[in-house]
Amino acid sequence: MTYILAYDIGTTGVKTCLFGVEDTIQLLAYASRSYPLYIMDDGGAEQDNEDWWKGMCESTAELFTQVDIKPEEVAGISFCSQMQGLVLTDENGIPVHRPMSYMDQRAKEEIKAGIANGIQIAGANVFKLLPSLRITGAVSSSVKDPVWKYKWVEAHEPENFSRVFKWLDVKDYLICRCTGEFTMTEDSAFATLIYDTRKGHEGWSKKMCSMFNVNMEHLPRIIKSTDMVGGLTEKSAAELGLRPGTPVFGGGGDSSLIGVGAGCVNVGDTHIYSGTSGWVITVTDKQMVDVSAMIAAITGAQSGKYNYFAEMETAGKCLEWVKDHLALDEIGIYLEKKKVTEGFESTFTSLYDYLTDTVKDVPPGANGVIFTPWLHGNRCPFEDPDSTGMFFGIKLETGKTEMIRAVLEGVFYHLRWMLEAQDSKLKTKDVIRFVGGGALSDVSCQMLADILGRTVETVASPQNVGSVGAAAVTAVGLGIIPDLECVQDFIPAAKTFKPDMEKHSLYTPYFETFKKLYKANKELYKSIKG
Repeated sequence: MTYILAYDIGTTGVKTCLFGVEDTIQLLAYASRSYPLYIMDDGGAEQDNEDWWKGMCESTAELFTQVDIKPEEVAGISFCSQMQGLVLTDENGIPVHRPMSYMDQRAKEEIKAGIANGIQIAGANVFKLLPSLRITGAVSSSVKDPVWKYKWVEAHEPENFSRVFKWLDVKDYLICRCTGEFTMTEDSAFATLIYDTRKGHEGWSKKMCSMFNVNMEHLPRIIKSTDMVGGLTEKSAAELGLRPGTPVFGGGGDSSLIGVGAGCVNVGDTHIYSGTSGWVITVTDKQMVDVSAMIAAITGAQSGKYNYFAEMETAGKCLEWVKDHLALDEIGIYLEKKKVTEGFESTFTSLYDYLTDTVKDVPPGANGVIFTPWLHGNRCPFEDPDSTGMFFGIKLETGKTEMIRAVLEGVFYHLRWMLEAQDSKLKTKDVIRFVGGGALSDVSCQMLADILGRTVETVASPQNVGSVGAAAVTAVGLGIIPDLECVQDFIPAAKTFKPDMEKHSLYTPYFETFKKLYKANKELYKSIKG
């Protein structure tokens, strides 16, 4: 058996997973550490690179206390991480500014000056939109896109910007810290939206860099997800407690590797992810974009295939908000006025399982309450950083259970909205793989099946599929697995949920109202500044 270590670098924590690869990819042990996301009043969202590294070191040490396997037996290391972050480093690999999260939306003036001006289509200057679509297959029309973060640092922190050596994404920074090499995988390079995706042109686009005034010397070497970058340095190995020289592979971003870990690797395969954020991805063999719905076919871990990607900013994060601000009151008690510490962990595997079990008997439609899950703006099928969450339809008889169920339904309504937007351009799969922390609850899985009107499958440890994907690309890089198309044979469905079509019919009018709430309140969102 070959042992592989995979680091899943999320928005709120790192999970370190040890896999054994032989006839299957088997999770042997894992450990995790949380870290903060720093949200600022001006729309900023940052993380601390030292929080990432400390989390990796501590979770690695804990993991090896759980197994008889020795650290020196690890054959390869890889990463799955959040994407579209910005880590600008100096020549020593030290960030010149605290890493900016994909959620950062400070660059409103920069996007206005760079592309949201003149004659526009879907919020983008037509003379920049067209070459962007032709060269990259997408367009930097969101304030959260990395190029505008880059321009924000240039405009607001010129002294720091003058020290920039390379532009990296989250995992690419950590790979640099492990190996001393400055690289970026193809999927991360694509996510900058200055990467030329045309056949025969793959690489950084001089045209795009010129159009947005990006210094090409800041851009690192591009590699494949399955490429070995280098070996662990003596320093990084000592801090992580691993063997110096252990091979480190490119890995990929979460939207690339979660699909691989879900077993969705062939054209037409569709998966839905619900973690901090949420998305719908369908594998396609062609580049395509729906500017009106903010959906694009993005470069993934597999050459010649693309992920038609529709994203929402806050999915599972909405349930975390419920846990913190609705289910628990100020003195720390639940709906039934029982303390959190009084045995619920032994009955329910997590607080979230308890929340979903609490609402299982509330009827579809949450007795008329609808929640909009736009707690940090929204990206698809509409781009609006000013949109917010709200409860619609609250009455005197409305209780917490209806409101909590409405939050779950609101997230799934939005996922259905994005799935329908995809269906207007290509054929999504009738059987959907559902992964992420949201797929841990049978109540949630059945609710999603009923709202979509489609069969939903889950896999073993659905919260770890990003790490499974990272292990898979490492196994391919090591020559243990011949290619990524074989991965689905290693990942069977663990559970299947058939839709209740009567409930699906009950949900439909609520879903139609849900979609109208954004249009009805679009102008009002702009008038509210918290």
